[in-house]
Formats: sequence, structure tokens, C-alpha cells
Amino acid sequence: MRMNTDALVLRVTDTGESDRLVTLLTSEYGVLRAFANRAKKINNRMHGATQSFCYGDFSIYKSRDSYIIDDAVAKEVFFGLREDIEKLALSQYFCALAAELVPEMEPARDYLRVILNSMHLLEKQKRSNGFLKAVTELKIMAFSGFMPDLTGCSKCGNEPSGEIYFNVADGCIYCKGCGSGERINSTVLAAMRHVCASPIEKIYSFSLPTEDEKRFAAVCEKFLLSQTGKRFKTLEFYKSLF
Repeated sequence: MRMNTDALVLRVTDTGESDRLVTLLTSEYGVLRAFANRAKKINNRMHGATQSFCYGDFSIYKSRDSYIIDDAVAKEVFFGLREDIEKLALSQYFCALAAELVPEMEPARDYLRVILNSMHLLEKQKRSNGFLKAVTELKIMAFSGFMPDLTGCSKCGNEPSGEIYFNVADGCIYCKGCGSGERINSTVLAAMRHVCASPIEKIYSFSLPTEDEKRFAAVCEKFLLSQTGKRFKTLEFYKSLF
């Protein structure tokens, strides 16, 4: 079985003296782990393409008990992400999210587009780190089957106004008096609805006042952690920088 696909390198583990075990986010086959023999050697043609954050074209075949990369050509290496510790840490978190939440051996083009777009905007500093983190978290969660119910109050069904509460455990919103959760306002609610409902090319096309952006970032992170029940060391490292 041979597979040719574009992919982003999420994680690299050195094995032996010269080989690498590479975790890929592929457009056609989801998350896939494959060995790149002798790729640690600088003169190997796959050396650059099998480094973390590299996006490229990969040729992979299935051996008896593992996948093997026999060719890889880099298309984007995201050098700028390595020049800033906060960008580096946040990119590592994005990759960890993909490694955890993207299914294996299933098409994952939309996941790949979101991660690549967020990394590009992060590298070029087109939007704030907190904004990109929240948008990425919420859209990846929506793709993964954790779409929050933001249509109306989960108890009375009305469109909430004034004080609004987003319950991160239930993944729904409540009016004042109908339920409890993280307090948000109509601006933050509109942002969450936009990210969940919009096509990928439009999920970044809004802005928020500073305090609303902070609240938006806080509730998206709490929602992800509550729903997945996971601990992400890359997130903890990113937050430790502040």
C-alpha cells in the first residue's frame, strides 16, 4: 500500500543513530505515524522535510508492521515560528491538539487547513496569539464532534441578552436565572457563533475589543479542557511564559 499526500509534521522523535519517527497530519489519512530512515543525516534528502512544523508532500508505504516515508519534499517550513518562544510554544500546542483530536486513517483536510492557516497568521503576526489560539481551539473542537449548542438558552429556548452564561461542561448557553457557567456577553457569543458556523476561510474575519478577546480566549480554552478531559503539557508550557 502506497500513499501520496500533503502533510504537516506535528512531532518528531529520534530513533537510533539516524532515523526519525514522524507524526504527520495528512489531508487524506488523518494522523499517521511513520518512520523516516536516515532522515537525521544532514545530507539526506528528507532531512529538512521531516522536521517539526514542516508542511510538504510525502510518499509513504506500509511495511509489515509500520509506515515508512520514502520521499518527502518541503513546501513550507515556518522558520519564523522558531524565532519567538511564544510563537514556538503556541505552534507546539496546535500540533498537540491535532495529534490528540484528529482521527487516524480518515480524511482530515479541514483540520489541516485550520492548523496551517493559524500557523501562517501566527508566524506573520497577523492577529494576536490569544485570538488565534481561541479560534483554533473552537474550530478544531467543532470538527471533532464537540460543537457547542449556541442557538439559544438551553433551558427556555430564548435568545439570551444582558448576562449570558456559557456552561463549558454542557457546551451550551443560558440566560440569567436559567443556568450557570462562564459569564460572557453578546459580543463574545457572536464571536463563538461565527467561528463555529463559518467556512474556514472566514473564521478569522472578525475582531473584538481587548477585554472581550480575553474572555473569548478564556472560555474557548476552558471548553476544550472540560470536554476533552485532557492535560496538554504544551498548553501548560505556553501559559507558563506569561
